[in-house]
Amino acid sequence: MPSPRRLVCVLSALAVLAAPVACGHGRERGSAGPSPSPTATTPGTATPGITPSAEPGAQAAALVTRLSDEDLVGQVLMPYAYGSSAARVSAGSAAGNRKLAGVDTPAELVAKLRLGGLILVGFSVDDPTASTQPTTNVDSVRQVRELTAGLQGASARLPAAVPLLIATDQEYGVVTRIKAGVTSLPSAMAFGAAGRPALTEAAWRVAGAELAAIGLTVDFAPVADVLGTAPGGPIGSRSFGSDPKAVAAQVAAAVRGLQGGGVAATLKHFPGHGHTAVDSHASLPVLSQGRPALDSGDLPPFTAGMSAGASVVMSGHLDVRAVDPGTPATFSHAVLTDLLRGKLGFEGVVVTDSLEMAPARRWTPGEAALRALLAGNDLLLMPPDPVAAYQGLLDALHDGRLPRVRLVEAVTRILTLKFRLAARPAPGLSTLDSTAHRAAARAVAEAAVTQVRGRCGGPLVRGPVTVTGATGRGQTRAALAAALRAVGVRVVNSGGVIVHVVGYGDTAADLRADAAVTVTTDTPYVLAGARSPVLLAAYSADRSSLSALADVLAGRAAAPGHSPVAINGLPRSSCV
Repeated sequence: MPSPRRLVCVLSALAVLAAPVACGHGRERGSAGPSPSPTATTPGTATPGITPSAEPGAQAAALVTRLSDEDLVGQVLMPYAYGSSAARVSAGSAAGNRKLAGVDTPAELVAKLRLGGLILVGFSVDDPTASTQPTTNVDSVRQVRELTAGLQGASARLPAAVPLLIATDQEYGVVTRIKAGVTSLPSAMAFGAAGRPALTEAAWRVAGAELAAIGLTVDFAPVADVLGTAPGGPIGSRSFGSDPKAVAAQVAAAVRGLQGGGVAATLKHFPGHGHTAVDSHASLPVLSQGRPALDSGDLPPFTAGMSAGASVVMSGHLDVRAVDPGTPATFSHAVLTDLLRGKLGFEGVVVTDSLEMAPARRWTPGEAALRALLAGNDLLLMPPDPVAAYQGLLDALHDGRLPRVRLVEAVTRILTLKFRLAARPAPGLSTLDSTAHRAAARAVAEAAVTQVRGRCGGPLVRGPVTVTGATGRGQTRAALAAALRAVGVRVVNSGGVIVHVVGYGDTAADLRADAAVTVTTDTPYVLAGARSPVLLAAYSADRSSLSALADVLAGRAAAPGHSPVAINGLPRSSCV
């Protein structure tokens, strides 16, 4: 990759060359929702004037000079759409798309705004990001594969004729968009408890290969946030832990794995969301730590992920007082251009966190889009009104508020990533949830189970067992009971030794004083208030984690994990 200074010089020259071409092909100012040219090539075929075997950066630099104003603006947008198919949607999804952008289908949205990307979303109850998931595009792996193929077909008919970036938040644990038909990995905190980066890389390579197989090109993971002293805050088990060095090793391994599997990895939420108890979905969190603490406590996982080759960094809606007080990092030139680009030297794509979130809504959609781009973001995620964001950027380009060199710079980075990803063939659907892939997930789960109280070795429960759970834990309770039966433990509906399950969002009020064993399938902080003689943390409620937990309870396996966060009054492990 060229140095940032050289890249700016090249892009400045390209912008001068591009200006007359773009103006000549663009629509008149004030037009909204341009229609694409009907002539285009299909993905994988040669674009006129582009050498297919050329280096991705050279391909991008050549293509960007040929794009119209409308094409340039569309490339920096990544909204969501309603519907589980690109061209055939329900009446409800069509109504949602009409309200969102005046079109019926996701394919029409791609065409109208000449989009550079689209995010697949999905709502679930136990999800801290649920407020920005207004619909779901995910029903099954075959449906997702057909949807992504249809979206790419729509993109191939645009004048740019380049693949879409199709992204989702597949962090695993509580933020998992695609759940059925794929290998389910444990949460990031489980990887932190296992503490074995080689296992992390292998498991995330599985994730990359499976996401690529169903047509995803970008995963908004891994979370690079380091947890502070607050009990997990809004990030919780989405983080690998509280030690910057250990988290850095895990993040780097996850990046190598994901990208080795064929999907672009994203480091989030820059410069770190772990040292705050405020959720940026609802309001603007303040990072009050000084610059030395930021450098030593928050940035190491980001720098490690960049060194591992991460393609994307997501900016956070965070008030970083040590760098640019009062301005959300997403809209801060000091944070994104001076710090991320300048000091840390990141040359990949910077994407905003969702512009649907409260800190981004202080401005109109068009103004927020402009401010985010000027700050240093290249890709604008989930603008609440994508048509207004599009038109706002186009108007700003024409009246000079958006320098052409900044837009060309952003689009060149996006196109470079697209060409790099397009050079890799996608795996087949037969790779999904294979025996080998499940084994990689299971290896992490087994290494993660942590015992923080009780006698170690041998069965932790004897005689019949009754599995209970906090309110809302019915599915996890049933899955753990099934896993226990599978390893020979007799499970009864009542009257047995109580194994009590707590999970995401549960507190001391959700514990049982009479439980012989309390287990958590999320962060372990709640165990500090449990009276049970045996306390276990699995950090996740996926099938591999519950199966590994059942083995420990039955005495078939040890609990080798080490809590990656401090638990008040308890050791990181009572067995290791």
